[in-house]
Amino acid sequence: MNDIQSVLHPAGADAAIIHQFSWVLFVGGTVIFVAVMALLALGMRRGMQKDTRPVRPMWWIFGGGIVFPTVVLTALLTWSTWRSIDLAPQTSHKALTISVTGKMWWWEVRYRDPGTGREIVSANEIVIPVGESVYLGLTSSDVIHSLWVPSLAGKRDMIPGRVTGLTLKAEKPGTYRGQCAEYCGEQHARMAFHVIALPRAEYDAWLARQAAPALAADTQVLQRGKTAFLEQRCQACHTIRGVTDGDNMQQQIADTSRLGPDLTHVGSRRSIGAGTLDNHRGTLAGWIADPQAIKPGVFMPPSQDLDGETLRALATYLEHLK
Repeated sequence: MNDIQSVLHPAGADAAIIHQFSWVLFVGGTVIFVAVMALLALGMRRGMQKDTRPVRPMWWIFGGGIVFPTVVLTALLTWSTWRSIDLAPQTSHKALTISVTGKMWWWEVRYRDPGTGREIVSANEIVIPVGESVYLGLTSSDVIHSLWVPSLAGKRDMIPGRVTGLTLKAEKPGTYRGQCAEYCGEQHARMAFHVIALPRAEYDAWLARQAAPALAADTQVLQRGKTAFLEQRCQACHTIRGVTDGDNMQQQIADTSRLGPDLTHVGSRRSIGAGTLDNHRGTLAGWIADPQAIKPGVFMPPSQDLDGETLRALATYLEHLK
């Protein structure tokens, strides 16, 4: 997994332009800082030597305080405006559209099944085809969040009650880390996600797998884990397509207000807890047992009434959902 999250490692056209902006600011800021420090040293040296040569303050005020910033900022504005023209338009026209909803503190991701038109719901990973423009329709269900994938594009705020948009285009396959860039509460720092860019054929195959219902519990351990999931009423906050369908409690809770991620294919995800832990049986068991110890403030309560064998069976069942 590539955990590099930096504007200095661009993998898309928009990120490359932002990369140029960054280096211009880094170099320009360094040059100005060195020049100011040199003037400071010169001034201190003159003071120590009691240099009696006159200093004309108005020249420094006019030149350094008015002329210099006016020229530099005008040049930067002109150049950045010219370069910004090449940034991808933020439009869903002729682009694959994926919906992303920011929640405290995870990401709900919705795709459209091209075969049936039904929505495919996932979490904390955005899978896109390489070399194609992808429009992310962004919103929030609670507070203001901000989606940022430095290697692919700039950031975009996600505002409750509004839909904003961001265009991504990955030039090469890979996994690119993203982060919430707007402080949103106690676990803001652990609200990460990954964008996974796949060749088109692999993307289509992945989407077809995601559209399928959950795998059957075909062993005794898996059946015990599935039973524990239902008996613990985990479906009050989570969905497993093919398992929780038709449940009375699920019917009473709209998908848009569901507190937890869709778990239909949770075993295929790279991490849990929005990038907090690698995804495997051990971390799943630890998360189920006491998520507050791992990510304090999350809405999921601990499962302290589960015995060890049942907990392991439930973790094994979730790991099996690929």
